[in-house]
Amino acid sequence: MVSCIIARAQALAWVLVLVMVEAEVQENYSPACREFMYMGTPPLGLEDKALKKICQRYNGKPRFVTLYDTFDHIPVYSAYTFKRSDGTKKVDVPWMFEPQLSTVSDFGEMQPFPQGDLHHSFEDAQAVLEDYSNTVNFERGHLNPDEHQSDPNDKAATYTLTNVVPQVREFNIGPWKTHEHTIRRRLNNYCRGTAYMVTGVTTSGNMIRRHNIDRVAVPTYLWSAYCCIDYDRNAPFEERTKFPAYAAHGLNEKERPEVLEMSVQQLENFLKSVTFVDKTFQIFYDNCVSPDNGLHMT
Repeated sequence: MVSCIIARAQALAWVLVLVMVEAEVQENYSPACREFMYMGTPPLGLEDKALKKICQRYNGKPRFVTLYDTFDHIPVYSAYTFKRSDGTKKVDVPWMFEPQLSTVSDFGEMQPFPQGDLHHSFEDAQAVLEDYSNTVNFERGHLNPDEHQSDPNDKAATYTLTNVVPQVREFNIGPWKTHEHTIRRRLNNYCRGTAYMVTGVTTSGNMIRRHNIDRVAVPTYLWSAYCCIDYDRNAPFEERTKFPAYAAHGLNEKERPEVLEMSVQQLENFLKSVTFVDKTFQIFYDNCVSPDNGLHMT
């Protein structure tokens, strides 16, 4: 009986802490959060009431941004700045959730999942660990991968369920992981300035179900694009042609897990044909053309 009372008191204290801090779900990204996007501009042509702009905060600082679908319980994309790393060091942190999406919380920073049933207060708007616990075919696949970060806090911040989607295991550990390695090596070697990354998904209605209820949308494709206007002009030709911007998409399947690289414009045209983006869709401001470039287009 005493232990039960203590547990309830701890749970109540946890909720009280949550409602005392300012939220970070934003109508428009703040200047600090816009630093993760080229020219401070998020992808255009993605408008939906169920999509929430999240400034992903961890340990007191913004780490990246996410456009999150509170209906399908997955991120549409995560946008971040690439950090040079060797790609091997990971961090040991628990999976986290976003109290800022909770109807009973105004807390603005990701937190480890609480014990007990407190997650029931926020699972309407986001995925929870139980949604992934009984899935055999899917793994929690990062959009902002920890191997594209170097600071331990930046790495830790990628372990929020608002940054992951269900990925077929063979695709996640195979072609998509290879793609993440390829991009890390390319940007490590040839990007001299800041590399802006956007990684997102398309869906087609397939869902992970729990208790006979649709819970988490399963991506059909994963896609990714980067923009680095300050790059090594002396890089080998085959690499130099992939700057200042390049992109890729991959089919999230077991049998045909292939990732294809292409121009950003080709990716945009592809996404216009297979998902809900409108005709104004653009991943990077002005197609990643440097403001100092004489060919800058208005």
